[in-house]
Amino acid sequence: MSRCPVCGGAANLLDVVDFNKSCEEQRGKFVSLAGVPVYYEQCESCGFCFAGEICNWPKERFAELIYNQEYKEFDPDYLSARPLANAHAVLNTFKDTASSVRHLDYGGGDGLLSKTLTEHGWNSMTWDPFAHSVINPRDLGAFNFITAFEVFEHVPDVHELMSHLKDLLQNPGIVIFSTLLLDGNIQKNARLTWWYASPRNGHISLFSRKSLELLAAQYGFQFRSFSPGVHLFFTEIPAFAQHAITV
Repeated sequence: MSRCPVCGGAANLLDVVDFNKSCEEQRGKFVSLAGVPVYYEQCESCGFCFAGEICNWPKERFAELIYNQEYKEFDPDYLSARPLANAHAVLNTFKDTASSVRHLDYGGGDGLLSKTLTEHGWNSMTWDPFAHSVINPRDLGAFNFITAFEVFEHVPDVHELMSHLKDLLQNPGIVIFSTLLLDGNIQKNARLTWWYASPRNGHISLFSRKSLELLAAQYGFQFRSFSPGVHLFFTEIPAFAQHAITV
């Protein structure tokens, strides 16, 4: 038994999966087993589920074994399809607000989402722990709009993530992020078959609604969900977003 990184509660072994388990299984694509066991634990209190051993890896090992040249085979949408779709969703939701926004795409890879927003007149930049590892994100200043699409499930240290967001977000300001909730997808005393629990994609931190609510409270945010996959942290809703967000 170990302690939950979110709430400190007791975390017990949930199941073991092969390292090559990937999100492409959702599309019917399976690869050969790696023969490397990955153990997921789950908190009895808040429900947070995590791959404790991988969460303790040094950054270099993530680059070597997960975010390497083969990564695109396990997440083919990350290069362009997903960032472009997310950029256009932001543009469609927050129309005519470019002059009021200082935006950061946190965990934005090579920056395609931010580049697309900039082409539409936004003041936008990106930061990624692997692409911009020599930059301290706190040196970027403060932002009234932060996006973090498909980031939370990849982080080995949830409190480092939350501390960054706390320091980077202005008041008023919003963080819109996407990660699928495990509620209803993971059951105690059952095999971990959920496609989203995929170590080869780097999905090592899986959140329940309760765990996100607790993290929000710990860092002075309010929390809302738009759907099981898209969520909001905020202090106060800034004027540019009030037409799009009702809380």
